[in-house]
Amino acid sequence: MKKYKNYFINLICPAFIFGSVTGILTAIIVMLYKVCATYIISFSEKGYELIREHPQFIPITIFALFGISFLFAFIYKKIPNLRGGGIPTSIGVLRGILTFRWLRNLLGVFFLSLTTFLIGVPLGNEGPAVQIGTAVGRGSVYSFAKKQKAWDRYSMTGGACAGFSTATGAPISGIMFAVEEAHQRISPMIIIVSCVSVMFARITTELLAPILKITISLFPSMDIMPMPIKDIWIPLVIGIVVGLFAVGFLQLYRLINYLINKKTKKIPHQYKIFAVLIVTLGLGLISYSFISTGHELILGLFEDSIAIYLVALILIARSILTLCASSTSITGGLFIPILALGALISSLLGNGICELFGLGQEYYVLILVLGITACISSMMKTPLTAIVFAIEALSCYENILYVVVVSAVAFVITEVFGAKSINDSVLDTRVEEQNEGKSIKVFDAFVTVQKGAFAIGKQIRDIFWPTNLFVLSLQHNENLDAEVDEHGSKAIREGDTLHVRYSTYDEGITKDELLAIVGDQIFDAKEAEVI
Repeated sequence: MKKYKNYFINLICPAFIFGSVTGILTAIIVMLYKVCATYIISFSEKGYELIREHPQFIPITIFALFGISFLFAFIYKKIPNLRGGGIPTSIGVLRGILTFRWLRNLLGVFFLSLTTFLIGVPLGNEGPAVQIGTAVGRGSVYSFAKKQKAWDRYSMTGGACAGFSTATGAPISGIMFAVEEAHQRISPMIIIVSCVSVMFARITTELLAPILKITISLFPSMDIMPMPIKDIWIPLVIGIVVGLFAVGFLQLYRLINYLINKKTKKIPHQYKIFAVLIVTLGLGLISYSFISTGHELILGLFEDSIAIYLVALILIARSILTLCASSTSITGGLFIPILALGALISSLLGNGICELFGLGQEYYVLILVLGITACISSMMKTPLTAIVFAIEALSCYENILYVVVVSAVAFVITEVFGAKSINDSVLDTRVEEQNEGKSIKVFDAFVTVQKGAFAIGKQIRDIFWPTNLFVLSLQHNENLDAEVDEHGSKAIREGDTLHVRYSTYDEGITKDELLAIVGDQIFDAKEAEVI
């Protein structure tokens, strides 16, 4: 009985409290953010129409973009975590790799990304929404429970899931984000916090949507007819083509990132940003389809097919410009732009397949959905999230087999070529920038679990230990012989001794995180040799 009571008090109750508070606050802020983004994007499109009709405004616009470039560069220098996509930043923070100050990041990503949408840079709002949720998660712990800082990364995980769910209207996909993308593992604590946060975020979203007059779902419900089994070759072809495209796209990112951040390192950051903004302006004056988030472009492709040559041009232009914007660290998300690329390449495939084999319009829509699914699976390396998103957000519940096939094939293609996900690639760049000039050290230590510590009653596998920290052994206080816990399957008790080894760039931060888990104490950490 005592065991279950402790389990409820130490795990269920805090998870429910932090998850509910974080979910509600995240939903409120992200819904307001979506309203602002909708108005800003609409204003941006009208602005480009005005400039087309009155070219005399072009010099003034260029001058304004020049000033914005300097402003962006200044802010990025002062607050590095506002750089680039919100999802890679959030993943880094959730894994304990990147440092993070919640309030200024929440405010900064809110307003900087809206400026990005105003200019029309092809980046989305789901990344900033995830980062807003992450910031709210930390703020919930730091504001209401300063003595419970070990719950920090769990609360932030719930916030990130709630942000993704609210931005995309896909709650189950939001939960999958925590498991497959953020932490790449399953544990009861991750599931509980994520589910509670997403549940309360969804309830709040349902209540606010009619008041704010905003659509919850990212895409409207579509009537997609089931595909007969004889046409299973279609998802196979789509998976292969999109998988190969993803490999090329991810290689292109590495090249563009190298050219912008290595080859031209001496060029001031503001001029690189200005170059991206000027190209965005030029393409936007040709057609708004070349720029902006890509959400309206996807909806347009679902409703009607565009000329093949124009689709090809938009695909090439958006691919290069999106990667340049990401490499120059402009604030915005990559998820919706990636969906847009998937829709574009599958539109090319759909037009070709439907015309060659005389297939109906319902096949064209299904091919678009399968192409988007394959793009999520291959570019983000999240096949399970891609499957869930296709069923949940893209109305593909009657073609689950083909969704699984296209997701698996595209993922396998990228695995064969050893391609790294776009989020991990961006995160690697961020980590390299943050730790530039620092040296890593390895420490070995023994710590004792104190009375009332966060770790009590939890399994080793369930705890978010400081990054690059490994529990080598666990010795119970009533047994003098060390008991090695190889699989992390035994609950930690008060008085247990943990043998830990960790590598870190900042020993002070790592120690603080460890003590928040095992309780305050003085311990001797011996520096080990880095091999």
